[in-house]
Amino acid sequence: MSDEMKKQAAQAALAHVRPGMKLGLGTGSTAAHFIDALAEKVRAGLDVIAVPTSEQTARRANQAGIELSSLDEIPRLDLTVDGADEIGPDLVLIKGGGGALLREKIVAHASKRMLVIADDAKVVGSLGAFPLPIEVVSFGLAATRIAIETAAGRLGLTGELTLRRRAGQTYLTDSGNFVLDASFGPISDPQRLAFALAVIPGVVEHGLFIGLASSALVAGAGGVREIKA
Repeated sequence: MSDEMKKQAAQAALAHVRPGMKLGLGTGSTAAHFIDALAEKVRAGLDVIAVPTSEQTARRANQAGIELSSLDEIPRLDLTVDGADEIGPDLVLIKGGGGALLREKIVAHASKRMLVIADDAKVVGSLGAFPLPIEVVSFGLAATRIAIETAAGRLGLTGELTLRRRAGQTYLTDSGNFVLDASFGPISDPQRLAFALAVIPGVVEHGLFIGLASSALVAGAGGVREIKA
């Protein structure tokens, strides 16, 4: 049922796409549904150009026949459509479960609007049930981990920092970095945590998306509803 709701949200997002738009394409299972739905419109004659947020998204969009570009060629986008791991109050998000948080944030920041698509299970009263992804460089990992724990501790946050692994190997992002998944529990002040993480030298980016999403299309048993910032 959740996958069907993701498809509904992705289909609903097409109503926000106009001919000639420059789009950011997100990463993850819900974003994949949007790519597939967008590709149908492209095959029917819709003229758009898109910037992918990951190599995975680039492959899927390219195979589907969507014209792709980069932020070097198109530094400003009209709309980014992407999923989220959690949608909190004021459309503050946790993203990065798919490992593309750095590129997703860069693309979202370069867009006039960011539209989030999700099933209603992603809407939460307080962020933090989903572990917060933190992208870090490999050099000085132990020191960076301690710095994150110390910064979080000052905000009353504790919990395990888990180095992400896939198929028995340390997971690498498309930019060649590691990901620490932080199980802090409820995050009462995302803004303060975001600032505290951003000033740690070994932290490349974190999965708190604040002030980027303009609206969200959330699919549930009663259909698709829109949440605005």
